[in-house]
Amino acid sequence: MNGSQPIPRLEVREISKSFPGVKALQSVSLRVEAGEVLSVVGENGAGKSTMMKILAGVQSQDAGQILLDGKEVRFRTVRDAMDCGIALIHQELNLADNLDVGSNIFLGREPLKFGMIDDGEIHRRSEALLRRVGLTVSSRTLVRELTVGQQQMVEIAKAISIDARILIMDEPTSSLSAGESEKLFRVIEDLRATGVSVVYISHRLAEVQSLSDRVTVLRDGRNAGELCRGEVTHDSLVKLMVGRDISRFYVRQPHPAGEVVLTVSDLVTQAWPAHRLNFTLRSGEIVGIAGLVGAGRTEALRAVFGVDLPLSGSISVKQKEVELRSPRDAIEAGVALVPEDRKQQGVFLEMAIRQNIGMASLRTHARAGFLNFGVEQKQSAEMVQRLRVKAPTDQQLVLNLSGGNQQKVVLGKWLAMKPAILLLDEPTRGIDVGAKQEIYQLMDQLAGEGLAILFVSSEMEEVIGMSDRVLVMHEGQLTGELQRQDLTEEAIMQLATGQKHAVTHLHEKGK
Repeated sequence: MNGSQPIPRLEVREISKSFPGVKALQSVSLRVEAGEVLSVVGENGAGKSTMMKILAGVQSQDAGQILLDGKEVRFRTVRDAMDCGIALIHQELNLADNLDVGSNIFLGREPLKFGMIDDGEIHRRSEALLRRVGLTVSSRTLVRELTVGQQQMVEIAKAISIDARILIMDEPTSSLSAGESEKLFRVIEDLRATGVSVVYISHRLAEVQSLSDRVTVLRDGRNAGELCRGEVTHDSLVKLMVGRDISRFYVRQPHPAGEVVLTVSDLVTQAWPAHRLNFTLRSGEIVGIAGLVGAGRTEALRAVFGVDLPLSGSISVKQKEVELRSPRDAIEAGVALVPEDRKQQGVFLEMAIRQNIGMASLRTHARAGFLNFGVEQKQSAEMVQRLRVKAPTDQQLVLNLSGGNQQKVVLGKWLAMKPAILLLDEPTRGIDVGAKQEIYQLMDQLAGEGLAILFVSSEMEEVIGMSDRVLVMHEGQLTGELQRQDLTEEAIMQLATGQKHAVTHLHEKGK
């Protein structure tokens, strides 16, 4: 290094890491300066999470060096990394929800007085930390009573409590509202101003462009490039991430809509008992549901899939009224749901790809309590190939797959049972730009084959790019419907904020 250049706070040199059948990292290098926000981006499977786990002491590298302030270190445990001032905030928050905020902040590091835990000191110090991150709740509040955004701030307060000099954030806004995200960005700016270095991982490229001093791009476990603040644009990031220009990101071919396959009449959900939902869905159609956070979009899908029983109303599939008292009823009627939280509700993480893909259609290839392993294997191989699931074999545990490949397994599970109606709740949440494009291509292909798709998304570009028409919700009610030629961000936001001048007769339309 040139003697005139300052020594980086953190430097990674030629780090490599392999798992059975997979080279996760191959000679990856990066550096982080004091008081800098470095974003690390890349497609799912690019090696981002593996690198962060190594930096946080969760895993050890096979080769390469980690230097702090110019001195080599090697972390064998998370405690080693924390003692050096490195804290990792996982995408799935790691808090004990049965304890209060203060107890979580100092869990395992409780201050003592006369050999006993000093509860007063815990809460005195916790209150100061909460003020620093702008969280206006008592340190004695149970964590389970906080929103996801507030829990995120507790994690940051916990990191600051160990005097973290390097804070690693893995997809911190994936579950936050726009307001909570803005609050998080202000905290990041404050941390940067006090000299804390932030390593920021996100698939939301607009955030990366806004926050970053520099961006390091990984592709297939290798360095793909680096961009300084003035060079960071959406197009430059995408080109480095996927190694190609994506000229047509949202691929849609014109498909004639077929017969009505889903009719929802006067449906009243438990979350919004004052409003009735009326809409239809045709075969070969992709219909988006837009709205602000809390508008009732997920609740509508859960009612149609039989997860939450509606208070009243009716649902018809292929002109036949059905009583959906459970997801099993919905599955038998030809309805499938890809949920928003794939890890909690979409897959069995500790099971193999093959077992997951066969799960929804067990009843079709099980006889007298015995599985037909030949059918299961054939079904799995077909879906892995069709969806381009990246794994050494279909016996790989889903736990070890990237987010995008986990989402493909969820889709494969449902497509294997050949549904007539596919419900998608935030289908590209937490997956990279390349995997998103593959999901979009698949949606278009499925619509061309006659599948009816109803999907919820909080990404406006996604809704506009993929929908044949869009149903817009506000506070539990459908405020309007927009045809593809009328889809603009302004038109959707007007309806999403309760302005009903564009309302159409949703139930009658398309009959």
